Amino acid sequence: MADVPPPTGTEHITQPIHLEEEKIDLSDLQWDDGPVLIMFWVLAFIVFLQFFTRYVLNDSLGWTEEIARFLLIGVTFTGAIMATRKRTHIAVEFIYRWVPRGGRRVAQFLIDLTSTAFFSLLAFLCTQIAGRTNQMMVSLNVPKSSIYWYVAVCFVAMALYSLWNLVRHLRSGTSPLIDPEKFADITPLRD
Repeated sequence: MADVPPPTGTEHITQPIHLEEEKIDLSDLQWDDGPVLIMFWVLAFIVFLQFFTRYVLNDSLGWTEEIARFLLIGVTFTGAIMATRKRTHIAVEFIYRWVPRGGRRVAQFLIDLTSTAFFSLLAFLCTQIAGRTNQMMVSLNVPKSSIYWYVAVCFVAMALYSLWNLVRHLRSGTSPLIDPEKFADITPLRD
């Protein structure tokens, strides 16, 4: 088959896109991934309700904006727990290519230790803010401090998962950052 030259101009825009069908792997989901899924769909419903009442009925429900904001905070921090457990937080992996394996092990230890300390510090600071917040939500008779307490609990969970990751990396002596070639086709949870 002869090589076909690349399209010129706007021809490539009208060509059909061929997407390969990928199988969705849900094997790494655990029970603690459920709350983020539930919160996400409740948030989606409330945002749709806000849109519908504002633009279709022309009479917006006032409470939907505040509740959507707090649910978005919940989805963000609950999802961050899942990302910490799966070790899928953003990391700069570029430098690891030129660092010897021993240096990567030290760097992984320092990253795990720093992450655990960071999440612990943020949990402490959130409890400080929650203890000092005395305001009530505008649309519900619920204290705003409950949002800060929830975020503090999320940071505690992230700190515990980060500590667990530190222990796993120390016991096994490897991780996707230390030995990326071993984990090329394996999900982060199976090391």
